[in-house]
Amino acid sequence: MEPKAHHVIIGLFTLLAFIAALFFALWLAKSTADRDWSYYQIGFNQPVSGLSKGNPVLYSGVQVGDVVELKLNPLDPSQVRVLIRVDQNIPIRENTEATLVLANITGSTSIQFSGGSPDSPELIGDINDPPLIIAKPSALDSLMANGQSLLEKAESLLVDANKMFSDKNIDNLTAVLDNTREVSNALIEQRSRLDELLGRLDTASQRAGEAAVKVANVSDNANALLQNEGRAVLGSLNAALKTIETTSARIDRLTQNNQGAIQSGLQGMGDLSPALRELRNTLRNLNQLTRRLGEDPTRAIWGGETIQELAQ
Repeated sequence: MEPKAHHVIIGLFTLLAFIAALFFALWLAKSTADRDWSYYQIGFNQPVSGLSKGNPVLYSGVQVGDVVELKLNPLDPSQVRVLIRVDQNIPIRENTEATLVLANITGSTSIQFSGGSPDSPELIGDINDPPLIIAKPSALDSLMANGQSLLEKAESLLVDANKMFSDKNIDNLTAVLDNTREVSNALIEQRSRLDELLGRLDTASQRAGEAAVKVANVSDNANALLQNEGRAVLGSLNAALKTIETTSARIDRLTQNNQGAIQSGLQGMGDLSPALRELRNTLRNLNQLTRRLGEDPTRAIWGGETIQELAQ
């Protein structure tokens, strides 16, 4: 009787454990079913590839709900309407934005909410009349929309690359490389002449440097001449000019003081007027010479702009 009693106890314990697990599963299912949800409708104006029923709904990367239903807009089949449910404790506001994001590398996508300032009115997610939220185009949408165009451009690029490497172009490139090799070989053969030419250029540059030094020396000598002898010449010219000016002033005073006598004797002094004109011309020339010496002594002394080399 003792072994039979043990079997009864084990069977009873197993039955009680199964009943407890069943009640726990029912309680968990009821708790999930009784969870409060808010329902919203997301409008997409582009394809929603990879989105299906049961896919998660995220808010700033945290799952807050899932996709309930997907359907086309009866008035415009190019638009998709996705019914979602979100935890009622998560506030969805009027300025909350919805986008389509890639969930994993298999191509599955999710709906993600972002934004939503606290001062914006909250949307009431009623299952009978869910508010419509127009999804914002994302980088994923642009990539999917432009994928075909990118593939076409890539194919065109490959075709152009194949044309560039055609047999004719390869032959032309080979000819160019052969010509380049011939030119390089010719330069190598003429290397000695090139070295000689470079040596001549070096010698010519040295001579040009020596000529520049000589020109600088001549310029220094000319400047020294102008600084020493030129000043003496200018001093002599200034003294002569002052003497002539004094003489001219005396003649003018003499003419004014003896104007009557001069007028009476002008008939016998016909040569006086030409002499005065000659004296004034001489004075004018001396003034011009003095001004030239002051502005450009080299040109006034040497009679030109070119500086001649002085004998050493």
